[in-house]
Amino acid sequence: MRPLRLLAAVTGSPRLLAAAPRSGTAPVHVPPDSLSGAGGTAPAPDRPSSRTRLRAWAELLRVSALFTVPGDALAGAAATGRRPGRGTALAVGASLCLYEAGMALNDWADREEDAVDRPHRPIPSGRVAPGAALAAAGALTAAGLALAARAGRPALAVASGLAATVWAYDLRLKHTRLGPAAMASARALDLLLGATATAGAASAAPGPAGTHAAPGPAGAHPPSAALPAALALGAHTYAVTAVSRHEVQGGSTAAPLAALAGVAGLGAAALRGRPAHGEPSPAPATGTLLLPAFVTAYLRTAAVPLLHAVLNPSPPLTRRAVGGGIRAMIPLQATLAARAGSPLVGLAAMGLAPLARALSRKVSPT
Repeated sequence: MRPLRLLAAVTGSPRLLAAAPRSGTAPVHVPPDSLSGAGGTAPAPDRPSSRTRLRAWAELLRVSALFTVPGDALAGAAATGRRPGRGTALAVGASLCLYEAGMALNDWADREEDAVDRPHRPIPSGRVAPGAALAAAGALTAAGLALAARAGRPALAVASGLAATVWAYDLRLKHTRLGPAAMASARALDLLLGATATAGAASAAPGPAGTHAAPGPAGAHPPSAALPAALALGAHTYAVTAVSRHEVQGGSTAAPLAALAGVAGLGAAALRGRPAHGEPSPAPATGTLLLPAFVTAYLRTAAVPLLHAVLNPSPPLTRRAVGGGIRAMIPLQATLAARAGSPLVGLAAMGLAPLARALSRKVSPT
């Protein structure tokens, strides 16, 4: 045996074994990148690019549905008769964090079910680790509660109830009969969070002549005045959640039909001449012009895909009805703000609708 092959045999080096010429043969050339590591293993696979990881997290968190969240706080602020302020901004931030916490926790809890029904989702496809999704849910929940705490103790109490509802829904109630009610409660609490944070931050602001509380504007209302709007938003959420339970298999005509009736009822109630008890009257001029436009946008966004799902309850049309119901929350929030006497706040919320519609074409909200 030649010295080079003897050295290769002793050291166990595959590179030397490949390079050592055998008797009567020419030397073998080995490209330097054909082997990696001391054991001669195959090259390590490339890590996913930053864009790929970002896309996976965008799908996990369903970022296209994020634009349906700020309107909750805006509608809640309008129900108190106050202009959106610092407390409203804190409520929006807390709501966004808690909503995204629910999205991450939802996919973590459904990872085994999604591996069968929706293997393309980020966790079963291996693009997001289960532990990372659970950690994100915990961190986002803590961030949401911290933001709510800055708006005052009442806002923190509402946010705590909202966080508890989100976690209970994802971990326990989702696949029970209480699932739609839990989701509806979460959305109603989100609107009440906006009302409570707006009123709490306004009352905590320094008042004139060294007083500790700034006087509320004429016609200001307590956070409890937002209950009718919260119930309306909760009713819509209940209907959409009931339909979403059939988006994988399809086949249900009763759920989209009931949701269609509920959407029509909410639209008709919003156009009534007299507000509900405890609900402030809308501004006569601008509100009269914008309120019918908001209601029309709500019905067109929610009712049309629901009607298609009634006529053909296939999984694709059912999913489209769910997506339309999610996006319809924006014109519903605008409707509630205009009905409470803040049509311009409703117009600001309505400005998020084109963004939600455009992004939903790239990242599904369901």
